[in-house]
Amino acid sequence: MTTIDFGPRLVGTPTGKLRAAILMRPAATLEHAKPLPGEPGAVYSRALEQHEILRKTLEYFGVETIVLEPRGEDPYETAIGDAAVVFEDGAFVMRPSAMSRRAEADRFESECSRFDIPLAGMIAAPGLLDGGDVLLVERTAFLGVSARGNDLGRAGFAAVAREHGFEVVEVALAAGTSSLRSVAAAVARDTVVIAPDKADVRAFAGFRTIELGLGEERAAGVICLGEHHVIADARYRYALARLRKAGIVVEGIDLYDFEKVGLSPSLLALALKRD
Repeated sequence: MTTIDFGPRLVGTPTGKLRAAILMRPAATLEHAKPLPGEPGAVYSRALEQHEILRKTLEYFGVETIVLEPRGEDPYETAIGDAAVVFEDGAFVMRPSAMSRRAEADRFESECSRFDIPLAGMIAAPGLLDGGDVLLVERTAFLGVSARGNDLGRAGFAAVAREHGFEVVEVALAAGTSSLRSVAAAVARDTVVIAPDKADVRAFAGFRTIELGLGEERAAGVICLGEHHVIADARYRYALARLRKAGIVVEGIDLYDFEKVGLSPSLLALALKRD
């Protein structure tokens, strides 16, 4: 069993150096996930290989990883970023908006107990909110507003975020956008990469924004390894060049079989400990 020191704090700053993360190995049901328009379906064997490369890449950069095994039938269970948001003092457990994923909250709470991860709270029924619709940047918690989640879920999370010293800002998402963190990410304490046609960029006033062009909007769903350092899907050539030109160090890897079904890198790893 992986042993990670969880005290005295977990995520010190949202873009601090990533020290530990949780991943969820994809299940064979990933092949049943509906692909994005114009994309072929995911291939399970390739997804497994890509997921292992992601794990090895994280560990290469000094990130300790806990890899959980899927226990449900939903193909999107591998999106562990939907399960929780981790604050300095513990993990806040979300309540997924998809009915087929509701049991994941109880399973994740059980995993937290197994690994001695402290809890900072949870979304209670009938509240709904996915972790992918929460983006922490410096001391601001941005909440994506779309058909996913509901007002009760957002209000419940917002109250806890404010108790942790975060200002809460809601971000309108364009119809069909799968989650806020698939089209926006913090890449430094003052910098956000964003697809402006998918998320309301005006909500990020006061932050430097790196805006991505049409056709490569999902390239914004990166994993932040630390200030100005990210893991991204290598297929988005122009977007990655845009990030590098803006001073971001980009580690490009192949995660295409997840992108086919709308799962960006940002949802495949849950930041558990940051400096």
